[in-house]
Amino acid sequence: MRYPLEYKKKFDENLLFWLERFVKSKLTSLSNRQVVQGTRLSLIIAALNRGTKNIEELHILAKEARNIGLIGINTYFNPLEKLFHYLCAMGLKNLKEVDEELLSEFLASQTVSLSDATKKNYRMAVLGFFTFIEKQNEDKKGASYQFRIELKNWGGLKGNNANKLPAHMQDGEIERFLEAIDATQFKLYAQAKNRLLIKIILYSGMRVSEALGIKLKEIVCEDGFYIFQILGKGNKYRIAMIKEIYIQKDLQEWLAIRNTKSPLLFISRTDQPLTQAYVSYIMDKILQNAGIRKEKNGAHMLRHTFATRLYQKNKDLILVQEALGHADLNTSRIYTHFDKDRLKKASEVMDDLQ
Repeated sequence: MRYPLEYKKKFDENLLFWLERFVKSKLTSLSNRQVVQGTRLSLIIAALNRGTKNIEELHILAKEARNIGLIGINTYFNPLEKLFHYLCAMGLKNLKEVDEELLSEFLASQTVSLSDATKKNYRMAVLGFFTFIEKQNEDKKGASYQFRIELKNWGGLKGNNANKLPAHMQDGEIERFLEAIDATQFKLYAQAKNRLLIKIILYSGMRVSEALGIKLKEIVCEDGFYIFQILGKGNKYRIAMIKEIYIQKDLQEWLAIRNTKSPLLFISRTDQPLTQAYVSYIMDKILQNAGIRKEKNGAHMLRHTFATRLYQKNKDLILVQEALGHADLNTSRIYTHFDKDRLKKASEVMDDLQ
């Protein structure tokens, strides 16, 4: 039987509903050769059909299934239980707000100290869960919502690079990139718009979706700074500030030719919101002109560049969390990896004995 994607009204209830369905599918598909209490397994499945009151009750049922010999259920349930708490803490309104970026941040924050094998299990569980929802959801017209989650380039699955910082630019590359922003040629009506968009992401660390969602009324110029009110994940607002000197010229040039009644700052020539694909096209041209190639060349790399430099200059994890809008401090913790200044202190531990 298929269900509407938003089968329940509240986000946590809806996520729990789909977790119940997924767990039940695993209980009936995993090897049950070691199950010693077939009747008990039937009762667990019946309880899932009735529905659980909360994630704790679902946890108990999954634990009971494991205890009676259903090998493998923990491989799926443990990561997804953590995902449940992670997503609910973000205050999301519906499942459509869950995307590849959000799930990558979840994996990065929750698996940092785990073995490569366990990281693979986390990825497998997350992919399996959202693939299951894609196959089982259906609206009144018979169409299914597709998340299109792949996690192919998630850094936690690259062996010795498991703890590597996300793809980002070093200082010299940033300088070349900034030069290339101004030098790269686009169609005349899009020149200032494209420069402004990329600079805003780089200088503030916004997500691409957040930059594309900026509204004119949410921009204020004050004391030499542009102040942006950003609508982030979970419909939560936060503030970003960019020095006026960095974007003023491009902003004024874009506003002078921007001809639309749309509330959005960035809009296409046909009066449509810009897309992620459009931003990727801009990034590809600029990076090519700058002679820069990374494992991940999308605009999200600019967010990692901003966050990496922010931590390196200030050593303030809370500031990184606030600036990037991370709901979980552990998500921000990935930027503390390979902190050379801290490691230098470790190398000096014997200096007073010389």
